[in-house]
Amino acid sequence: MHRLNLTIDEELYEQARAFSFIEKKSISQMIRESLGEYLSKNSKTKEQAKLILEADDEKEILEILANEKFTSNDDFKSKFNL
Repeated sequence: MHRLNLTIDEELYEQARAFSFIEKKSISQMIRESLGEYLSKNSKTKEQAKLILEADDEKEILEILANEKFTSNDDFKSKFNL
C-alpha cells in the first residue's frame, strides 16, 4: 500500500466523518473504494492508463496521450471480428 496525502475542504471532511461513523468504515477505506469505483468507470481512459503503465519510455507515453483516436482492444476486436 502507498500513503497518500490530500487536502479537502472542511464541509467535505465533516460529511466523510459522519459517513465513516455511520458505515463503520475508516475514511481511508471509503476513499479507496470510491477511487476504485471511479477508475473502473471510463473504459477508454482505463485502457489508456493500462498502456501508459506498460509503456517503455516517455516518448511512447506522450504518443498514447496525444492519440485522440484511441481505440480500446475490445472495440478493435469487435470491429474486425477477432
